Order: sequence, then C-alpha cells, then structure tokens
Amino acid sequence: MEKYVQLREKFQDTDFALDNISSPTDCAKAFGGYLRPAERMDVVLTALEAMVDSSIYDKEAACSVMAVAMEDHAFWISDKTQIITSICKNFGSITTKAARHCLDSLLLILTSQMPAEEVRNLLKSSPPSDSNALDVWEVMLCMPRTLEKVLKELTKGSQLSRLVEGVTEDTCILFLALMAKSEDNRDFFGDLRHLKTYLKHPSVEMHAVVLRGLVKLSETREKARRMQVVLPEIMATLQDASTDVKIKALFVIQNIMGHVKRKEASSIAVRHAEELLPLFVDESSAVQVSSICLYRDMVQAVRWCHWRRMKGMVRRGLVPLLFRMSDENQDVAQAAKRAIVQTANLLCWNDLRELAEKKETWRIVECLLQRDQSRVEEYLQQSQPYLQDSQAALREEAVRFIGLAARYLRDQSEEKLQDIIGALRPLASDTESSVQCLAAQTTLILGTTMKTGTSRRSLRALCCLFC
Repeated sequence: MEKYVQLREKFQDTDFALDNISSPTDCAKAFGGYLRPAERMDVVLTALEAMVDSSIYDKEAACSVMAVAMEDHAFWISDKTQIITSICKNFGSITTKAARHCLDSLLLILTSQMPAEEVRNLLKSSPPSDSNALDVWEVMLCMPRTLEKVLKELTKGSQLSRLVEGVTEDTCILFLALMAKSEDNRDFFGDLRHLKTYLKHPSVEMHAVVLRGLVKLSETREKARRMQVVLPEIMATLQDASTDVKIKALFVIQNIMGHVKRKEASSIAVRHAEELLPLFVDESSAVQVSSICLYRDMVQAVRWCHWRRMKGMVRRGLVPLLFRMSDENQDVAQAAKRAIVQTANLLCWNDLRELAEKKETWRIVECLLQRDQSRVEEYLQQSQPYLQDSQAALREEAVRFIGLAARYLRDQSEEKLQDIIGALRPLASDTESSVQCLAAQTTLILGTTMKTGTSRRSLRALCCLFC
C-alpha cells in the first residue's frame, strides 16, 4: 500500500529497525504514535479505499491495517463522521467477505461511541433517505443500544419527516423512527404495513426494538385495539430464540386482550391460545409464567362466547399444565394450578377444579383419564417428552402419569405395552433414586401384564402403586 511505503520512506533515516517491519500492520503499530492525527486519518481512509473491489491494492493488508485502527479507534480516528461518510460512499463497491466483515465491525464500534453531536452531523451528511447510505444505516442499527441512541436524534423536533423522507417501506428506518417518537404516534398508525414488515424481519434485534415500542403503545386502549390487525405477526415472534423478545410479545398480547371488547378477546383466544402451549416448556421460567397466565386469560375470555369451539383445545392444554403444577419454580406451579382451575370452569368439571385447588396431582390424573378416555392415547404422547425433563419431579410425574394412563388404554396389545416399557426403560438408570424405583416398578407391572395377558387385573396394581 502507498501509505505503507510512504511511512517507511519517512522513517528510513531514523534509528528504527525497519527490517523488522514486514507488514502494513507492523508499520501502523510501530509508527502510529509519530503521525499527526490528520496523517493517521489518511492511513485509515487509504485502507478503506483499498477495500473497494476495483482497487489494485491487497485487500488482506487493508483489513489488517483497519484491525489495528479498531483496536484503538479513538487514537486513529479523529473524525468518526468523515470515516462513516466515506464508508457510505464506498460500501456498495466493497463485496469481499473479509472486507465487509471488517467494515461492519468498524461501523458498530464507531456508532456505539458517538456522542449526540456527531450523530446529528452524520444524519445531516449521510441521511437514511440517501440510497447510498441506506445499507450502512441498517448495519449500524442492528444493535439495540446503537439504534436507541441514533433514534433519539432522529426524532428530535422536525428532523423526523425530513430525514426519513424517501425511505422505502422495506427498510427499517422509517418505522423505527416513528416507533421511537413516542409523543406522537399518529404517523405510525396511519399505515400498519410498516409494522407488519418489521415484525416479519429476520433479525431478532429488530423484533426486540419493535416490541419495545409496542409494549408502551399497547398500554393505551385505543392503540392496543388497533394492534389486532398485526396480532398474527406478534404471535409469530414467540418462536424467536430470544427470551427478551418472547417476554415483550407476551406482554403486548396481554395488553391487547385487556383492552379489546369481550367478543374480540374471545375471538383472539380461539385463534391463538393453542400457539401458547409450546411456551409451557420454554427454558425460561419467566416465559413459562407469562405464557401460562396469558393462556388462563384466554380460557376465561371464551366463557362468554365461542366456548364450544374452545373445548377441544383446552383439553390438549391440560397435560402440559398438569406437569407444570409439579415445577420446582413456585411461580410456574401456581400459574399452572390457576390455569387448570380456569379450564375446569370452562369444561364444567367441578371435581377437576376442586382437585386442582387442593393440588392433588395424582388424583387430577385419575380424574382426567376417567373423564376423557377417548383421548388417553393423545395424553400418553403428550406426557412422554417429560420423561427427559431436567427436573426430577417432572420425570417422576411422567412415569406416574404413563403408568396410570396404561390402565385406560383401549389398545392394550403386547405391541402397545412394549412401546410404553421401551419409553420407561432408560429411567432405570436415572440420577434420582425415586425416579429409578418408580420406573422399575411400573415397567415390572407392565411386563407382567404383557406376559400373562391378565391386563385389567395387573394394571389395577398400577393404580395402587401410585396412590
């Protein structure tokens, strides 16, 4: 690189051992302290220009020099706005993977350190509405802290409409700017296509920012009611890996449910309650509690209308809730108990409600199996994943449930019983002795039943075992 050659020439008459400086990285580290701020800026700008696809200079060397600058960016880069403006100018012409990764890292470092005045300068020199700068802005705004800082400047005074003018609906800038402008959200609600677009964005960070704004907006009755149109997109974010995103989404849905009319809440419950069931086994106890509480509210909402359409679904929710009643986290266990009570109210199963209130879990199992014998096979399938649960109490409950369910199976063929025994067998080496013992006894009884063919009599022993 030319700057590398110039630096060697500049210091060839000094006492430095130039023969030991064999690369642009070594040169930058050795002589950086002897350059004026403007000269150090020139080095960084030259490295940036060398990354352009049409440049004849070594891209790897340019990335090496840039890496040195990033190690101490305050020393090497005296004018962040100038560097970012240059990046905006050349970004579209830099396509090599290493160079783009280098630029992405540099952009995130610079914007995270920018004071408000420099952010304002950058917005003026390279506004989001500039098509050349748009890709750069999307990189810079992928981190929530950087995004929040930039949006504070975007939403000051009359800058908003001027800066975002011309931004297309498939980019994030317009929507996020409007979301941040919490004192005046009328523009945001004027066209909900932006909200749909950004809730479908593949970035988890994008979902977090959008939902952060929706949490605040959904606290207002009028705005929460208008969010019903994008409820499917909000529900879809519950599939994200991020606990933060799921918690925010659940909070927004809870607010919507609380603000809409009774019939609207009932319709929402019928459409979306089943989507909450997978969250009952989420790795986060906070997500479990929030999802179970929301589910309970949805079950309550259909008591006044649509309750017939909901009966089948709430039966599918009973087994997951039953296991969560034995959760070591008391908040989860309490939430599950209340949800079962609410389900029992909907189904008019008074005995189930009373047993849930007393927390008599094994008797709840008996009640469920006796009342819903046509679903025993389905309940067995639902219970088997809990045999691998990280909590010993839930594994023990799963063994107990499966043993009792075997008694009520319509299909008590040798093949079916063998499948159940096969599912229980690994628990013979469980780390908890209580689980080992219960699994061994259950397997023994089922094995005896299979060999003798006296299914009903032997399976009654399972009921005695669990009582």
